[in-house]
Amino acid sequence: MSRYTNKGTVIMETVPSIISFGSAVGRMEGEGPLGSCFDYVSEDSTFGENTWEKAESRLQQHALEQALIKGSISEGDIDFMFAGDLLSQCTASGYSMRDTGVSFFGIYGACSTMAESLALASVFADNHIGKLIAALTSSHFCSAERQFRFPETYGGQRPPTSQWTATASGCAIVGSHSGPPFIKAVTVGKITDMGIKDANNMGAAMAPAAYESLKNHFAATNTSFSDYDLVLTGDLGFVGSELLRDLFMQDGTDPGDRCNDCGLMLFDRKKQDVHAGGSGCGCSASVLCGHILPRIRKGELANVLFTATGALMSTTLVQQGESIPGIAHCVHISSDPSPIGGN
Repeated sequence: MSRYTNKGTVIMETVPSIISFGSAVGRMEGEGPLGSCFDYVSEDSTFGENTWEKAESRLQQHALEQALIKGSISEGDIDFMFAGDLLSQCTASGYSMRDTGVSFFGIYGACSTMAESLALASVFADNHIGKLIAALTSSHFCSAERQFRFPETYGGQRPPTSQWTATASGCAIVGSHSGPPFIKAVTVGKITDMGIKDANNMGAAMAPAAYESLKNHFAATNTSFSDYDLVLTGDLGFVGSELLRDLFMQDGTDPGDRCNDCGLMLFDRKKQDVHAGGSGCGCSASVLCGHILPRIRKGELANVLFTATGALMSTTLVQQGESIPGIAHCVHISSDPSPIGGN
């Protein structure tokens, strides 16, 4: 049985494995620095559909299909599916799953959704609730822009603090302890609200949540930045990443060179006009499933603390002058099969 601590952290007793993983992205993401890492890159942002929302559902299906193919897994082998996106009522996920017949949990954590879904899938696997549990997340630039800000045809000016919502998806299928990557622990975040009201500055809204969740995870597991090859946030972008570093430095902790952010890895900020970097829950999902998990499986990375962050905003509440709550969840992914505190 999983072991719970008083810091919102769950220690995995059986250390479940990420059995297989897949990623799918749009053309712009495929042209970025990690383009060769992704399993499926589309040249058409509509993915053959006639609306952006249908396109996002199709994007999710591509990521799931890649994970199934790579793991020699049939759709019917999946016992539970945790899936989420940025659209109202998780419609991209609901529509993408409607013909699968898989038991489905639709979840929402904004850009933290990949860590949230992976944490839940890991707890299910560690407690033998199903044999194979999938974590699936997506975002699409055009569908997100239409919902949260303005349609692209509006022609609004984007401020330097804004981030570019990734057209991307990632899927990780979790099962019983077998081979790397292994899930060793998860830390569930708490809502952190520092009064940021600018919907075009999500990095500032999310950085304090990442700071609190990382501090809690370190305390609960008796670890620090130096115990991880990589502390990977997603997606704070340039502004949020700098704020996170400043928060730790003010606390007397130097993160050193252990930190990176999915929003800074997915795009080339000098060559691609993404302002402060990438965002959207598909950004961290695709970077994790396309770039990080293969490196852990190969032994290039031993311990990664994946900390996806979300700005839990609503267009209605932002227009009413409300501040933006932030959330961040941590997932410790490792090439080491031993449980925390075990022999």
